[in-house]
Amino acid sequence: MRTSPELRRKLISVAAVSVALLTAAPASVAVAQESAPSPAAVPAAQTEAAPGTTAERLIVGYKSGATEAKSNKAAAADAASKAEKTGEDVDFQRRLGTGAALVDLGADPSRASVADVVAAYQADPQVAYVVPDRLNKPTAVTPNDTEYSKQWDLFESTAGMNVPAAWDTTTGTGVTVAVIDTGYVAHSDLAANIVGGYDFISDTAVSVDGNGRDSNPADPGDWYNANECGAGIPASNSSWHGTHVAGTIAAATHNGKGVAGIAYGAKISPIRVLGKCGGYDSDIIDAITWASGGTVSGVPANTNVAKVINMSLGGGGACSTATQSAINGAVNRGTSVVVAAGNENTNASSSSPANCSNVITVAATNRAGSRASYSNYGSIVDISAPGGETRTSTANGILSTLNSGTKTPSSENYAYYQGTSMATPHVAGLAALMKSANPALTPAQIESAIKANARPLPGTCSGGCGAGLADAAKTVQAVKGGTPTGATFSSTTAVAIPDNGSAIESPISVTGRTGNAPSALQVGVDITHTYRGDLVIDLVAPDGSTYRLKSAASDSADNVNTTYTVNASSEVANGTWKLRVQDTAAQDTGTLNSWKLTF
Repeated sequence: MRTSPELRRKLISVAAVSVALLTAAPASVAVAQESAPSPAAVPAAQTEAAPGTTAERLIVGYKSGATEAKSNKAAAADAASKAEKTGEDVDFQRRLGTGAALVDLGADPSRASVADVVAAYQADPQVAYVVPDRLNKPTAVTPNDTEYSKQWDLFESTAGMNVPAAWDTTTGTGVTVAVIDTGYVAHSDLAANIVGGYDFISDTAVSVDGNGRDSNPADPGDWYNANECGAGIPASNSSWHGTHVAGTIAAATHNGKGVAGIAYGAKISPIRVLGKCGGYDSDIIDAITWASGGTVSGVPANTNVAKVINMSLGGGGACSTATQSAINGAVNRGTSVVVAAGNENTNASSSSPANCSNVITVAATNRAGSRASYSNYGSIVDISAPGGETRTSTANGILSTLNSGTKTPSSENYAYYQGTSMATPHVAGLAALMKSANPALTPAQIESAIKANARPLPGTCSGGCGAGLADAAKTVQAVKGGTPTGATFSSTTAVAIPDNGSAIESPISVTGRTGNAPSALQVGVDITHTYRGDLVIDLVAPDGSTYRLKSAASDSADNVNTTYTVNASSEVANGTWKLRVQDTAAQDTGTLNSWKLTF
């Protein structure tokens, strides 16, 4: 394993710096800076990263039928073949939980050599994708004091998340939340709610605990010296970031000390992926897979499968195919994935995993209920939650569990931090409350209910802050009783579709719902037709907005019998929905037999 300072600097130079760094504040209180140094280049591969940059490792996804997709020996032989073809150092390292292969590019790859290897993989018909193994960062940091009365983010009427009223219904019992972060440093206000996790950091230069992957997710500290994580980046003390995040979600409550957790009946599985200077996509991908109950080669089966994953981390660039594959796998296994929007005061579309699909992306608000000055924004933000803003007062940050050690662990304490890293566990905690109140909820239903039951921001937001400020009590009540989840509304009235004629419409009246339709509204369609390529199909919302389900195409097959998924979260659920169908060419006719909406 390469651990020399010179080599480490080369490794770090390819990472995008996406988080505010720590700076000392008076009276031993630390707060996050409002801006970070200019980011270094993000490793590149095809359209998933900027061309001409460097990377030390690549993640290669093979097509499902390829031998290399299943055989480590075949993947290693393919890496050797690419090395011979390009004259570069290419070595198979291991299989990721998604089935992708991690390959190493040697001690000091140049931009040109990386481009050659990427091109060789891209030209291989058995390769589905090749992406850089990027370095991710925690998305916030800050330290200082104690107690529930200081947790304005939970209870204040102006911009708190209305958590206490939700506790009358549920406290999160029976749900495990995986905190994929820096690991966990022992804290008596959290210990009762900690269950087994894992240390997924494979590079000892990042892990700084003297070993690679193991079952001990203890956080040894992530401090670094000036310039160690990139030129111009100042020194930083250890953040104990994962412990702060975990405390917001599930700190012990009613125990006569410290702070209260949002879902204090839930359990936390600490999963370590971030160490010195950050953490790699490949480790995060395996952590997502394992946390949600998937299999990762060389790692024991997870006995504490999480139904909620919190990722208060991020890096620059598009969501890679490799990361998206892991997220999709987790969601398909029934695990909600909650991620930070990022702290660069820019559009979150440029921050990963905030810009991935199938995640709940969280922006941060301040104590007045406005978008925090550092928080990312944009159309991909799903919801906002308290993240704090300490410019005028440290007490306007988010108080949670921490450690007083500047480098290695020392005595436990509590501290105020600010960031989208702090907003994200508020929503992860809410998701745990919901899952406890109604175990049948799917990730799509959890996301939909959080958005549908949000309240308007008390303050201002420029750029887009999602559906509003998350409201714990209203959301839990909505999924516990009243509005049914998974409710289906249907029409079985057959309607003839004229040949090359006017569009026909079939209505469905939806009643008894609250708030907006879900982001994954299911539209089931049963049409008999002798040439379905002629058909154009639209879903029409109650306000007249249309969603194209199918366009006309050169498809000579018969019939349309399928289910479409529509993001209808901007539409009021109740009202008359319509399915509009038109035959756009001559000679073939058909019938709309039935259709249905599943919320």
